[in-house]
Amino acid sequence: MAQPERNERQRLRPAPLLFEPSEAAADPEHFFDLESMEDPTALLTRATELTLAFRAATDRAVEFQAVAAAQLADPRRFDRLTAAEIAGRAEWTEDYAKKMIEFGRSLLDAPAP
Repeated sequence: MAQPERNERQRLRPAPLLFEPSEAAADPEHFFDLESMEDPTALLTRATELTLAFRAATDRAVEFQAVAAAQLADPRRFDRLTAAEIAGRAEWTEDYAKKMIEFGRSLLDAPAP
């Protein structure tokens, strides 16, 4: 991922993800109160905000996965893991684990913004 692209995404401030009360989360029809919205314009706006927030959260989580994979595979660690071991823990293929390790190393080596 190019650094300018990442900075651009960080400037976009999607709606915050708010945790739902446990009783609401237990109801399969309940999703961030969208089912109770009757105005289609408001529903589209809020659903779009949530979509952007989930995408941003996914991107950040993937970056953290990559950094963790790179740290676990670091040859300087006495307890370092192989790509196959990391793949097993993360439920990835070994090839994907190798790519994530590379990606994580690039993130770790990138200068701080």
